[in-house]
Amino acid sequence: MRILLCNDDGIHAPGILSLYHALQGLGEILIVAPLTVQSATGHGITFRQPLMTQTLEPEPGVSGIAVDGRPADCVKLALSSLWPQRFGPGARPDLVISGMNMGANVGIHVLYSGTVAAALEAAFLGVPAIAVSLHHGDSRPRYDVAARHARVHIDAILKGAGGRLQPHECLNLNLPITAAEGPPPPLRLCPMNVHGMVDAFDARTAPSGEQYYWAAGTPMAFHATEPGSDVDELMKRHATLTPLRYDLTDAPGMARWQGRIAR
Repeated sequence: MRILLCNDDGIHAPGILSLYHALQGLGEILIVAPLTVQSATGHGITFRQPLMTQTLEPEPGVSGIAVDGRPADCVKLALSSLWPQRFGPGARPDLVISGMNMGANVGIHVLYSGTVAAALEAAFLGVPAIAVSLHHGDSRPRYDVAARHARVHIDAILKGAGGRLQPHECLNLNLPITAAEGPPPPLRLCPMNVHGMVDAFDARTAPSGEQYYWAAGTPMAFHATEPGSDVDELMKRHATLTPLRYDLTDAPGMARWQGRIAR
């Protein structure tokens, strides 16, 4: 198996490096990740600027291609150009893994997340993908332990799929707070929570007299949490798995609008 590994925290982030080590033995891995932190950039892509690339060693013995762009840029560039250059014309990875993200990507966060965007971009382009994220708490996260837990769950996911995911499949895997050694948390299949975040902003005044605002909300504070949703299960210290789709068409809405619009 050949795996494209990317993220949104940047090529030097501890999450992607820990996941790279944990995935050893699963297949051949090529890292293509943003040069700088791209958290919460969503599914943005670059049109009016060049995508500069460079081969780096984020740590001794680990090589990857850094792209001065966003997570979706990394996947688009990798699948269209970088991967065929490395493996030959027409070659594509068997799987894209995006992460491990610094912070959970559950509920509405899947719309903001560059980690999830990279996975959805791969799925849209026909390569199955898994987004991997780690919930943070007050204690220092153990990325190495969490990455090993992620590997256990990824192995189980692939086994359940008969060895390979479907071409356009995208799965969102979130791990609970991991601060110490221990067994992998149980995995729960669940839908995303669809309640909004509790937004908060601090109003401040610049030296010039202009007013500005600084985001001050808590990332995991939602107006409500549905029982059995990804937010609910993650807060119970379970790992969560949510299948996602890039087609945002509202099927019931299509049915309601039939006959309402002149043809």
